[in-house]
Amino acid sequence: MGSFTGFFILTGAILLSGLALDYLGKKTGLPRVTLLLLFGLLIGPSGFNFFTEMSKASFPLITDVALLMIGFLLGGQLTRRNLRKHGRVVLAISLLAASLTAIMVLTGLLLLGINPQIALLLAGIATATAPAATVDIVHEMKARGAFTQILLGVVAIDDAWGLIIFVVMLTGAGFYAGEANVALFLAGIWDLAGAILVGIGLGVPAAFLTGRIQPGEPMLVEALGVIFLCGGAALALDVSIILAAMIMGATIANLAVHHIRPFHAIEHIESPFMILFFVLAGASLHIDLLLQLGSVGVAYIVFRALGKISGAWCGAVISHAPGPVRRWTGMALMPQAGIALGMALLAEQRLPGPGSVVLSIVIGAVVIFELFGPLLTRIAINRAGDANH
Repeated sequence: MGSFTGFFILTGAILLSGLALDYLGKKTGLPRVTLLLLFGLLIGPSGFNFFTEMSKASFPLITDVALLMIGFLLGGQLTRRNLRKHGRVVLAISLLAASLTAIMVLTGLLLLGINPQIALLLAGIATATAPAATVDIVHEMKARGAFTQILLGVVAIDDAWGLIIFVVMLTGAGFYAGEANVALFLAGIWDLAGAILVGIGLGVPAAFLTGRIQPGEPMLVEALGVIFLCGGAALALDVSIILAAMIMGATIANLAVHHIRPFHAIEHIESPFMILFFVLAGASLHIDLLLQLGSVGVAYIVFRALGKISGAWCGAVISHAPGPVRRWTGMALMPQAGIALGMALLAEQRLPGPGSVVLSIVIGAVVIFELFGPLLTRIAINRAGDANH
C-alpha cells in the first residue's frame, strides 16, 4: 500500500508542478521542456531522489505512451497537402542534416585520433534528434507558419534517415572489429521496415473507421485504441514505436475523410503525459556524467552541432527554401534524447568494448543537448517569426 501511496502522491505533485513550471516559463521566456527537465533532475537520483521503486518502474511505460502520441501527431503533419507544399524542402533538409552530421562527426573524430570504432558509432548516433522536445515547444509557443511546418516535417523523418545511417555505421564498426555479420545489418533494417509495416497495417483500417464514428468521446477512444495497438505491435515485433506511430499517423492523415479529428483528440490529452515524460527524463539524467565527458565528448557535441547547422543550411539552399528556414532550422534541431540513448544501448550490446565508451559519452552529451537544445529551438522559432501566430 505504501508504494502505491508514494506513486500517486509523486505523480500528482509532478503534474501540478508542471502547471507551475508552465507559468514560470511564460514569465521567464525559458522553454517548458528545459524547466521540466531541471525539475526532474532536482527530484531525481542526482538530486533529492524522491522516486520510489514503483515510480521508477513506470518510467518505460510513460515514455512509450508519450513517444507513441508524439509519433502519431508528427505523422499527421505528413499530409499530401503539406508534402506538396514543403516536401522537397523537408526531404532535402532532413537528408542532408542527418548525412552531413554523420560525416562531420566521423571525420572530425578520426582527425583527432579517436578509435575508428568509437568514431563510427558516435557518427551514427549524432544523427538522432528529439521529436518530443520539438513538438512540445511548438505547442507551448502556439507556433504557426512555414518554418514550423517544415521543422515538424524534418523531425518527423529525420530519425528514419538517422536509423539507416546508424545501421550502416554500426555494421562498419563491426566489420572493423571482425565481428559484423549479415544478421546485424538485417536487424537494423527490420527496425525501420517493421515499423513501416506496423504503421500501414494499422493505419489503413483506422483511416477507414475515422469519419464513420461520431466526433466526441468515441473519437478519443478510437484514437487511443489504435495508438495503444500500434505500441503493442511495435514492442512485440521489436521495432521503433515512434516510427511505427508516425507511419500510422501519416497513413490516417492521407486516407481518412475526417483525418483531423483523431489528432485533435490526442492533442487534448497529451499534456499530462508530456509533463511526466520530461520530468522523468530529467530524473534519468546524471549530472555527474558531465564531468566524465572529456575531450571526446566535447568534440562530439561540437561536431554534431556544426553538422546539424551546416547540413540543414545546405538542404535549405538546395531546395530553395526561404531565408528563415536556411538560417534557423539547424539550430532548432539541437535537442537529442531517447532515440540517441537507444542507439547507444544497442551499440553497447553489439560491441561491448567501444560500445560502453560510446554509451557514457552519449549519456553525458544528452544532458547538454536536452537542457540547452530546447532553448535554441525556441530562439530559432522566435527568430523565424512563427511564435504566437
